[in-house]
Amino acid sequence: MSRAAPLPAYALFGAMLASAGLPIYIHAPKVYAEDWGVSLAALGAVLFGLRLLDLVQDPGLGWVVARLGRWRGQAVAAGVVILGAAMVGLFAMAPPVAPLLWFAGMLVLLFSAYSFLTIAFYARGVARAASMGPGGHMRLAGWREGGALAGVSLAALAPAALAPLISAPYAGFAVAFAALCLVAGFAMRTDWKGQTEETEGPGFRAVLSEPLARRLLLLALVNAAPLAVTATLFLFFVESRLAAPGWEGPLLLLFFISAAVGAPLWARAAAEFGAKRTLLSAMALAIVGFGWAALLGPGDVVPFAVICVLSGAAVGADLVILPALFARAMARIGGGDGGAGRGFGLWSFASKFTLAFAAVLLLPALEASGFTAGGANPEGALMVLAALYALLPSALKLVAVALLLVTEIPED
Repeated sequence: MSRAAPLPAYALFGAMLASAGLPIYIHAPKVYAEDWGVSLAALGAVLFGLRLLDLVQDPGLGWVVARLGRWRGQAVAAGVVILGAAMVGLFAMAPPVAPLLWFAGMLVLLFSAYSFLTIAFYARGVARAASMGPGGHMRLAGWREGGALAGVSLAALAPAALAPLISAPYAGFAVAFAALCLVAGFAMRTDWKGQTEETEGPGFRAVLSEPLARRLLLLALVNAAPLAVTATLFLFFVESRLAAPGWEGPLLLLFFISAAVGAPLWARAAAEFGAKRTLLSAMALAIVGFGWAALLGPGDVVPFAVICVLSGAAVGADLVILPALFARAMARIGGGDGGAGRGFGLWSFASKFTLAFAAVLLLPALEASGFTAGGANPEGALMVLAALYALLPSALKLVAVALLLVTEIPED
């Protein structure tokens, strides 16, 4: 077996993946609505349709990851190249066909590569963490999710930061992302050589029949929904409800920096006080932030900045503790990368489906209220925006709290 990649390489690869995940839901609808005149309802429908594709694709990719064997390294390298190329096509090229069709085609490539790489990455992390001794899953998750949060912070801020420097900030972001793909892929190259045989491992039925794994998948689905809602509406909320155009980038950065700073602290708290108690504390903090946001109006940038700190810190706990708990469940089920690949195929679908569900419901509802991206909006439309951005996530988070309360979480 080749020497394992150092843990900072996991952080770098996690940063690459995170840069291609949530920021796409933040940036892409705004770019294609404002620059190319695509309706919000059409964009929401495309995003939802692509997530329906994941209903079949993600579990199927989990099966593929389980059977790649000695070809895993080459498959991951191809996925990294496709991921970078799709980002360049999405943001750095004028659509050579109808903008909505080009949007859909580039996202099919980007989401497929993202899904495959995420499943392979997290599956490999199960075996790597097991070799690190007690607490290995939490330690690896701290590096991996800390890097992911740093990546999503930079990706969220990059277009706004580049705007004063270059005439096409989104194109600059895409090119920089492609360069990150090459660096991250190189840094992780040795870990894909760790397994040279195909590992069938337990099937999807075995994963779903394990009570804790099944409950954690459901919790991941419900708990990701509030973040999906706020991610979809964040730019619109800042620009229109707070009447603070130009503050989107700094506020996003504050949110994700708070998550990145909070992630290792939550991991330590989970080790000290227990994962369940720590997660409940983070969920309560998130509900406070969401509820407060419902009261804000034009000019309330400073209170919203405080909310970004609170809600960002809470997200850090979700992103570190829940994947680590699921990885531990997969390690107990067994099957090496094969079993973990199938498990994280289901996990990937559960985590991403909420983003699409948010897009297909929220964007058309917002448009139906009379809301116009980048334009003047009636008070009724702004009230709908505030309710969707703040009150809906609070209700969803309460459901997640109830689900966690009835879930027995064994400690490491």
